[in-house]
Amino acid sequence: MPESNGRSIAVAILAAGQGKRMNNPDQSKVMALLDGKPLIAHVIDQTLKLNPATIVLIVGHQRQSVIDFIRSKYSPKILFAEQNQQLGTGHAVAQTKGHLLSFEGDILILSGDVPLLSAETLNKFIEIHNVGNWDLSVLSTIAPDPNGYGRIVRDNMGSFLKIVEQKDANEFEQKIDEINSGVYLVKSDLLFDALDGLSNNNSQGEYYLTDIVEIAYNKSYKVNCFAGADFGELQGINSPQDLAKAEEYYHRSKQKVI
Repeated sequence: MPESNGRSIAVAILAAGQGKRMNNPDQSKVMALLDGKPLIAHVIDQTLKLNPATIVLIVGHQRQSVIDFIRSKYSPKILFAEQNQQLGTGHAVAQTKGHLLSFEGDILILSGDVPLLSAETLNKFIEIHNVGNWDLSVLSTIAPDPNGYGRIVRDNMGSFLKIVEQKDANEFEQKIDEINSGVYLVKSDLLFDALDGLSNNNSQGEYYLTDIVEIAYNKSYKVNCFAGADFGELQGINSPQDLAKAEEYYHRSKQKVI
């Protein structure tokens, strides 16, 4: 089992989104098919290779179809938390509190609509987190077109400061090409303390998970951002066009392995 300085790992996977641009309101976005398999199955299959202590899936839109699929395919190790209102990613992760508040270890946060992220990349990310003895780590990548993504903000020395969402980024920040992957590894006690401190005072009126970085930094926790993933692995699926691009990347990757 991967461990962070003696601490085991739990995984929280965001899978509550409506996916309005997918043009299929009767289907949860994470149930869209990539190579004949739901997006969420790709994510869970890679996650299980990490041998986590537990996995908590945060469900919302069309939740029962997701729950039924997971229960039919996977072990009881996978638990569910419900996000009944779409109040942001921070609010979504907070719904895992009932399952994970007493968990002693690090919590890996993933997105159910990012199906191409490999266990190899995640293991490398975990290793960097362990070696540095970081309290909070974020996985990032350099994007050919960062438009729409949260930007990684660093100081003049290259130290990680915060993540700024696209709609809240100023002119300088919008030129940054290092983007947030939505993948975090956080000490459990820090995570829920930071989530309690979130505000929805932003352009979206939502509780951003990204804000936990600045909260942790301001409380003198050790925070790190590791630019250790290929952009293709981190493609989120928000539209049929995104799904088509992901299919292309997926099949190219399989050919390379062969």
